Amino acid sequence: MTAKGSARARIWVSGLVQGVAYRAFTQRTASRQGLCGGVRNLDDGRVAVEVEGERQAVESLIALLRSGPPMARVQDVQVQWETPTDQYGDFRILD
Repeated sequence: MTAKGSARARIWVSGLVQGVAYRAFTQRTASRQGLCGGVRNLDDGRVAVEVEGERQAVESLIALLRSGPPMARVQDVQVQWETPTDQYGDFRILD
């Protein structure tokens, strides 16, 4: 059952975001905010995030993803809003 105010977003982050603990940063940050979903590296050098939870928490995560961990150099963050699916029970690193 989807909670009121719930949101789902697919997020693609480009720049220097692989090999700099970006997935671990995303997992920690999302879990701290009570969000569910997953994060994975893509073959093209980007990081992909699927996230569900309260809209305000999802928006807060997106804002934090724009800077990432200290070694990351984020160039762009693309967001696609979708209907929540409740397919995740927690937030994890995928792959």
